[in-house]
Amino acid sequence: MSLKALSVNEVSKVKEQKKSRRLLKDMAKVWQLYVLMALPFAYIIIFKYIPMYGAQIAFKNFIATKGIWGSPWIGFDNFTRFFDSYEFWNIMGNTIGLSFYQLAAGFPFPIILALSLNYIMHERFKKMVQMVTYAPHFISVVVMVGIIFQVLDPRIGIVSEMLRALGLGSINLMGQSEYFKSIYVWSGVWQNVGFSCIIYLAALAGIDPALHEAAVVDGATKVRRMWHIDLPGILPIAMILLILEVGRMLEIGFEKAFLMQNPLNLQASEIIDTFVYKVGLASTVVNFSYSSAIGLFKNIINLILLLAVNRLAKKMGQSSLW
Repeated sequence: MSLKALSVNEVSKVKEQKKSRRLLKDMAKVWQLYVLMALPFAYIIIFKYIPMYGAQIAFKNFIATKGIWGSPWIGFDNFTRFFDSYEFWNIMGNTIGLSFYQLAAGFPFPIILALSLNYIMHERFKKMVQMVTYAPHFISVVVMVGIIFQVLDPRIGIVSEMLRALGLGSINLMGQSEYFKSIYVWSGVWQNVGFSCIIYLAALAGIDPALHEAAVVDGATKVRRMWHIDLPGILPIAMILLILEVGRMLEIGFEKAFLMQNPLNLQASEIIDTFVYKVGLASTVVNFSYSSAIGLFKNIINLILLLAVNRLAKKMGQSSLW
Protein backbone atom coordinates (compact mmCIF):
# COMPACT_ATOMS: atom_id res chain seq x y z
CA MET A 1 0.00 0.00 0.00
CA SER A 2 2.86 2.38 0.80
CA LEU A 3 4.39 1.82 -2.65
CA LYS A 4 1.04 2.52 -4.32
CA ALA A 5 0.57 5.63 -2.22
CA LEU A 6 4.10 6.74 -3.08
CA SER A 7 3.47 6.23 -6.79
CA VAL A 8 0.20 8.18 -6.58
CA ASN A 9 1.99 11.06 -4.85
CA GLU A 10 4.70 11.06 -7.49
CA VAL A 11 2.11 11.14 -10.26
CA SER A 12 0.28 14.04 -8.62
CA LYS A 13 3.56 15.95 -8.24
CA VAL A 14 4.38 15.40 -11.90
CA LYS A 15 0.92 16.64 -12.89
CA GLU A 16 1.32 19.75 -10.73
CA GLN A 17 4.71 20.45 -12.28
CA LYS A 18 3.23 20.12 -15.77
CA LYS A 19 0.38 22.49 -14.84
CA SER A 20 2.79 25.05 -13.45
CA ARG A 21 4.99 24.84 -16.56
CA ARG A 22 1.94 25.21 -18.80
CA LEU A 23 0.81 28.20 -16.76
CA LEU A 24 4.22 29.83 -17.06
CA LYS A 25 4.22 29.26 -20.82
CA ASP A 26 0.74 30.78 -21.13
CA MET A 27 1.83 33.78 -19.06
CA ALA A 28 4.95 34.21 -21.18
CA LYS A 29 2.81 34.47 -24.32
CA VAL A 30 0.93 37.50 -22.96
CA TRP A 31 3.58 38.94 -20.64
CA GLN A 32 2.71 42.47 -21.76
CA LEU A 33 -0.72 42.19 -20.13
CA TYR A 34 0.81 41.08 -16.84
CA VAL A 35 3.23 44.01 -16.93
CA LEU A 36 0.27 46.36 -17.35
CA MET A 37 -1.54 44.64 -14.47
CA ALA A 38 1.54 44.92 -12.26
CA LEU A 39 1.38 48.74 -12.21
CA PRO A 40 -2.10 49.10 -10.66
CA PHE A 41 -1.43 46.18 -8.32
CA ALA A 42 1.77 47.86 -7.15
CA TYR A 43 -0.12 51.13 -6.67
CA ILE A 44 -2.81 49.43 -4.57
CA ILE A 45 -0.30 47.56 -2.43
CA ILE A 46 2.03 50.52 -1.85
CA PHE A 47 -0.54 53.27 -1.33
CA LYS A 48 -3.56 51.33 0.01
CA TYR A 49 -2.44 48.24 1.92
CA ILE A 50 0.96 49.15 3.33
CA PRO A 51 -0.37 52.39 4.93
CA MET A 52 -2.83 50.24 6.92
CA TYR A 53 0.11 49.51 9.20
CA GLY A 54 -0.02 53.11 10.38
CA ALA A 55 -3.75 52.99 11.18
CA GLN A 56 -2.89 51.74 14.66
CA ILE A 57 -1.83 55.26 15.70
CA ALA A 58 -5.57 56.02 15.90
CA PHE A 59 -5.53 53.93 19.09
CA LYS A 60 -2.31 55.44 20.44
CA ASN A 61 -0.97 58.74 21.68
CA PHE A 62 1.49 58.99 18.81
CA ILE A 63 4.85 60.52 19.66
CA ALA A 64 7.15 60.90 16.67
CA THR A 65 10.35 60.30 18.64
CA LYS A 66 9.01 56.99 19.98
CA GLY A 67 7.60 55.75 16.69
CA ILE A 68 4.40 53.84 16.09
CA TRP A 69 5.24 50.81 18.21
CA GLY A 70 6.80 52.82 21.03
CA SER A 71 3.91 55.24 21.45
CA PRO A 72 1.59 54.53 24.40
CA TRP A 73 -1.70 52.74 23.76
CA ILE A 74 -4.82 54.74 24.71
CA GLY A 75 -7.58 52.62 23.16
CA PHE A 76 -10.66 54.45 21.92
CA ASP A 77 -9.90 57.79 23.59
CA ASN A 78 -9.35 59.58 20.27
CA PHE A 79 -12.67 58.33 18.93
CA THR A 80 -14.47 59.35 22.14
CA ARG A 81 -12.89 62.79 21.92
CA PHE A 82 -14.24 63.25 18.41
CA PHE A 83 -17.74 62.00 19.29
CA ASP A 84 -17.89 64.31 22.32
CA SER A 85 -16.53 67.39 20.54
CA TYR A 86 -18.87 70.28 19.79
CA GLU A 87 -17.93 70.10 16.06
CA PHE A 88 -19.04 66.48 15.66
CA TRP A 89 -22.71 66.94 14.76
CA ASN A 90 -22.08 69.90 12.50
CA ILE A 91 -19.28 68.11 10.64
CA MET A 92 -21.25 64.87 10.28
CA GLY A 93 -24.38 66.77 9.21
CA ASN A 94 -22.45 68.68 6.56
CA THR A 95 -20.69 65.56 5.28
CA ILE A 96 -23.77 63.34 5.14
CA GLY A 97 -26.00 66.10 3.74
CA LEU A 98 -23.50 66.97 1.03
CA SER A 99 -23.00 63.28 0.21
CA PHE A 100 -26.71 62.58 -0.24
CA TYR A 101 -27.20 65.79 -2.21
CA GLN A 102 -24.28 64.90 -4.47
CA LEU A 103 -25.54 61.34 -5.00
CA ALA A 104 -29.14 62.39 -5.68
CA ALA A 105 -28.12 65.11 -8.13
CA GLY A 106 -25.11 63.48 -9.76
CA PHE A 107 -26.22 59.88 -10.25
CA PRO A 108 -29.20 60.23 -12.65
CA PHE A 109 -27.77 62.91 -14.96
CA PRO A 110 -25.12 60.71 -16.67
CA ILE A 111 -27.86 58.16 -17.39
CA ILE A 112 -30.14 60.84 -18.86
CA LEU A 113 -27.30 62.24 -20.96
CA ALA A 114 -26.30 58.78 -22.22
CA LEU A 115 -29.88 57.96 -23.20
CA SER A 116 -30.21 61.30 -24.98
CA LEU A 117 -26.94 60.92 -26.90
CA ASN A 118 -27.88 57.37 -27.86
CA TYR A 119 -30.86 58.64 -29.87
CA ILE A 120 -29.14 61.53 -31.64
CA MET A 121 -28.88 60.69 -35.34
CA HIS A 122 -26.80 63.70 -36.42
CA GLU A 123 -23.24 62.45 -35.87
CA ARG A 124 -21.53 65.85 -35.99
CA PHE A 125 -23.91 67.33 -33.41
CA LYS A 126 -23.53 64.21 -31.25
CA LYS A 127 -19.74 64.48 -31.27
CA MET A 128 -19.92 68.18 -30.45
CA VAL A 129 -22.18 67.51 -27.44
CA GLN A 130 -19.87 64.75 -26.27
CA MET A 131 -16.82 67.00 -26.52
CA VAL A 132 -18.52 69.88 -24.71
CA THR A 133 -19.72 67.65 -21.88
CA TYR A 134 -16.49 65.61 -21.55
CA ALA A 135 -14.07 68.55 -21.58
CA PRO A 136 -14.83 70.02 -18.11
CA HIS A 137 -13.80 66.73 -16.47
CA PHE A 138 -10.17 67.43 -17.39
CA ILE A 139 -10.14 70.82 -15.67
CA SER A 140 -8.18 70.63 -12.43
CA VAL A 141 -9.92 71.24 -9.13
CA VAL A 142 -7.93 74.42 -8.49
CA VAL A 143 -8.88 75.88 -11.88
CA MET A 144 -12.51 74.82 -11.39
CA VAL A 145 -12.75 76.59 -8.04
CA GLY A 146 -11.11 79.66 -9.60
CA ILE A 147 -13.78 79.64 -12.31
CA ILE A 148 -16.51 79.35 -9.66
CA PHE A 149 -15.14 82.34 -7.75
CA GLN A 150 -14.88 84.41 -10.92
CA VAL A 151 -18.40 83.56 -12.10
CA LEU A 152 -19.92 84.20 -8.67
CA ASP A 153 -17.86 87.27 -7.78
CA PRO A 154 -20.29 89.86 -6.31
CA ARG A 155 -18.57 92.75 -8.17
CA ILE A 156 -17.50 91.46 -11.59
CA GLY A 157 -19.06 87.98 -11.82
CA ILE A 158 -21.43 87.15 -14.64
CA VAL A 159 -24.14 86.02 -12.19
CA SER A 160 -24.03 89.34 -10.34
CA GLU A 161 -24.12 91.21 -13.64
CA MET A 162 -27.24 89.30 -14.65
CA LEU A 163 -28.90 89.94 -11.29
CA ARG A 164 -28.13 93.64 -11.50
CA ALA A 165 -29.52 93.74 -15.03
CA LEU A 166 -32.75 92.29 -13.66
CA GLY A 167 -32.78 94.89 -10.89
CA LEU A 168 -32.23 92.36 -8.12
CA GLY A 169 -28.83 93.57 -6.94
CA SER A 170 -25.69 91.49 -6.51
CA ILE A 171 -25.46 88.64 -4.01
CA ASN A 172 -22.29 87.25 -2.48
CA LEU A 173 -23.18 83.59 -3.09
CA MET A 174 -19.84 82.27 -1.83
CA GLY A 175 -20.26 84.22 1.40
CA GLN A 176 -23.58 82.64 2.40
CA SER A 177 -23.66 79.18 3.97
CA GLU A 178 -27.04 78.21 2.55
CA TYR A 179 -25.72 78.33 -1.03
CA PHE A 180 -22.51 76.35 -0.48
CA LYS A 181 -23.93 72.83 -0.98
CA SER A 182 -25.77 73.75 -4.17
CA ILE A 183 -22.73 75.48 -5.66
CA TYR A 184 -20.50 72.54 -4.73
CA VAL A 185 -22.84 69.85 -6.07
CA TRP A 186 -24.05 71.45 -9.31
CA SER A 187 -20.58 72.61 -10.33
CA GLY A 188 -19.48 68.98 -9.83
CA VAL A 189 -22.40 67.71 -11.92
CA TRP A 190 -21.46 70.10 -14.73
CA GLN A 191 -17.82 69.04 -14.56
CA ASN A 192 -18.28 65.26 -14.44
CA VAL A 193 -21.59 64.42 -16.11
CA GLY A 194 -20.08 63.94 -19.58
CA PHE A 195 -17.24 61.73 -18.43
CA SER A 196 -19.50 59.66 -16.16
CA CYS A 197 -21.89 58.83 -19.00
CA ILE A 198 -19.19 57.05 -21.04
CA ILE A 199 -19.75 53.72 -19.30
CA TYR A 200 -23.51 53.99 -19.88
CA LEU A 201 -22.94 54.70 -23.57
CA ALA A 202 -20.80 51.55 -23.73
CA ALA A 203 -23.57 49.56 -22.02
CA LEU A 204 -26.17 50.94 -24.43
CA ALA A 205 -23.98 49.94 -27.38
CA GLY A 206 -24.09 46.34 -26.13
CA ILE A 207 -27.89 46.09 -26.25
CA ASP A 208 -29.16 43.83 -29.05
CA PRO A 209 -30.36 46.06 -31.95
CA ALA A 210 -33.03 43.45 -32.75
CA LEU A 211 -34.91 44.53 -29.62
CA HIS A 212 -35.16 48.10 -30.91
CA GLU A 213 -36.11 46.92 -34.38
CA ALA A 214 -38.93 44.80 -32.97
CA ALA A 215 -40.09 47.71 -30.79
CA VAL A 216 -40.14 50.09 -33.77
CA VAL A 217 -42.17 47.59 -35.78
CA ASP A 218 -44.66 47.39 -32.90
CA GLY A 219 -44.95 51.20 -32.90
CA ALA A 220 -43.05 51.93 -29.68
CA THR A 221 -41.97 55.53 -29.18
CA LYS A 222 -38.43 56.51 -28.17
CA VAL A 223 -39.56 57.05 -24.59
CA ARG A 224 -41.06 53.56 -24.48
CA ARG A 225 -37.87 52.09 -25.94
CA MET A 226 -35.81 53.89 -23.34
CA TRP A 227 -38.02 52.64 -20.52
CA HIS A 228 -38.48 49.02 -21.61
CA ILE A 229 -35.21 48.29 -23.46
CA ASP A 230 -32.45 50.76 -22.61
CA LEU A 231 -32.99 51.16 -18.86
CA PRO A 232 -33.23 47.39 -18.17
CA GLY A 233 -30.13 46.95 -20.34
CA ILE A 234 -28.00 49.36 -18.32
CA LEU A 235 -29.55 48.56 -14.93
CA PRO A 236 -26.81 46.05 -13.89
CA ILE A 237 -24.08 48.61 -14.62
CA ALA A 238 -26.08 51.34 -12.87
CA MET A 239 -26.47 49.18 -9.75
CA ILE A 240 -22.75 48.40 -9.58
CA LEU A 241 -21.89 52.09 -9.91
CA LEU A 242 -24.52 53.01 -7.31
CA ILE A 243 -23.05 50.53 -4.83
CA LEU A 244 -19.58 51.95 -5.41
CA GLU A 245 -20.89 55.51 -5.00
CA VAL A 246 -22.58 54.64 -1.71
CA GLY A 247 -19.34 53.02 -0.56
CA ARG A 248 -17.69 56.43 -1.01
CA MET A 249 -20.49 58.43 0.63
CA LEU A 250 -18.26 60.13 3.19
CA GLU A 251 -15.32 60.39 0.76
CA ILE A 252 -16.50 63.69 -0.69
CA GLY A 253 -13.06 65.04 -1.49
CA PHE A 254 -10.78 67.40 0.37
CA GLU A 255 -9.46 69.72 -2.32
CA LYS A 256 -12.61 71.31 -3.68
CA ALA A 257 -14.32 71.75 -0.30
CA PHE A 258 -11.18 73.24 1.24
CA LEU A 259 -10.59 75.64 -1.63
CA MET A 260 -14.21 76.82 -1.57
CA GLN A 261 -14.14 77.45 2.16
CA ASN A 262 -14.08 80.93 3.67
CA PRO A 263 -14.96 82.25 7.13
CA LEU A 264 -18.47 83.20 5.95
CA ASN A 265 -19.53 79.75 4.70
CA LEU A 266 -17.51 77.63 7.16
CA GLN A 267 -20.65 76.57 9.02
CA ALA A 268 -21.81 74.63 5.93
CA SER A 269 -18.48 73.78 4.28
CA GLU A 270 -16.63 72.10 7.16
CA ILE A 271 -16.62 68.36 6.38
CA ILE A 272 -14.65 65.40 7.74
CA ASP A 273 -11.81 65.68 5.21
CA THR A 274 -11.16 69.38 5.81
CA PHE A 275 -11.42 68.91 9.57
CA VAL A 276 -8.90 66.06 9.50
CA TYR A 277 -6.47 68.26 7.57
CA LYS A 278 -6.82 71.14 10.01
CA VAL A 279 -6.43 68.93 13.06
CA GLY A 280 -3.64 66.76 11.66
CA LEU A 281 -1.49 69.24 9.74
CA ALA A 282 -2.67 72.85 9.90
CA SER A 283 -3.19 73.14 13.65
CA THR A 284 -0.65 74.81 15.93
CA VAL A 285 -0.63 71.60 17.98
CA VAL A 286 -0.43 68.77 15.43
CA ASN A 287 -2.27 65.64 16.57
CA PHE A 288 -1.72 62.76 14.18
CA SER A 289 -3.50 60.23 16.40
CA TYR A 290 -6.69 62.28 16.62
CA SER A 291 -6.84 62.96 12.87
CA SER A 292 -6.09 59.28 12.12
CA ALA A 293 -8.95 58.22 14.39
CA ILE A 294 -11.37 60.51 12.53
CA GLY A 295 -10.17 59.22 9.15
CA LEU A 296 -10.45 55.60 10.30
CA PHE A 297 -13.98 56.23 11.57
CA LYS A 298 -14.94 57.66 8.18
CA ASN A 299 -13.53 54.65 6.32
CA ILE A 300 -15.31 52.17 8.63
CA ILE A 301 -18.64 53.91 7.98
CA ASN A 302 -17.95 53.76 4.22
CA LEU A 303 -17.21 50.03 4.48
CA ILE A 304 -20.42 49.39 6.44
CA LEU A 305 -22.46 51.29 3.85
CA LEU A 306 -20.81 49.36 1.02
CA LEU A 307 -21.56 45.98 2.62
CA ALA A 308 -25.13 46.97 3.50
CA VAL A 309 -26.03 48.28 0.05
CA ASN A 310 -24.38 45.33 -1.68
CA ARG A 311 -26.37 42.89 0.46
CA LEU A 312 -29.58 44.84 -0.15
CA ALA A 313 -28.97 44.70 -3.91
CA LYS A 314 -28.52 40.92 -3.73
CA LYS A 315 -31.74 40.49 -1.77
CA MET A 316 -33.59 42.57 -4.36
CA GLY A 317 -32.24 40.32 -7.12
CA GLN A 318 -30.09 43.07 -8.65
CA SER A 319 -26.44 43.02 -9.68
CA SER A 320 -23.94 43.21 -6.83
CA LEU A 321 -20.18 43.37 -6.37
CA TRP A 322 -19.99 39.86 -4.91
